[in-house]
Amino acid sequence: MGTWTAHELDRIGSAGELQLASRRGDGSLRPYATMWVVRSGNGLYVRSACGPDNPWYRRAIASGTGRIRAGGIEQDVSFASASQAVQGDIDAAYHAKYDRYGPAIVGSVTGPDAHQVTIRLIPGPGEH
Repeated sequence: MGTWTAHELDRIGSAGELQLASRRGDGSLRPYATMWVVRSGNGLYVRSACGPDNPWYRRAIASGTGRIRAGGIEQDVSFASASQAVQGDIDAAYHAKYDRYGPAIVGSVTGPDAHQVTIRLIPGPGEH
């Protein structure tokens, strides 16, 4: 399992948005979807604002690998589940970074429902 460098964590974690593309069965990338990203400790996380039925989320989970672009960094990644132990910290990171957009919007990516659709981004090509 890969680890992020301090530079990558800073650049991606401070980016306002992240673009994520999952891989198709033939290895090609699907179109990028734009979303919010947060850093918690040494991890980078994204959540599906529209729950588990969001097409990008379903494809990412099925694929297990893809590519991200944010903060001037482009990186192959694996998609992993986030530990329940860090969910509160991830919620706090979303609030700290995005509360200026209002409670309804931030509420779509925080709380127990959002915990179920949290993806940890792990650098490296991953295996699928």
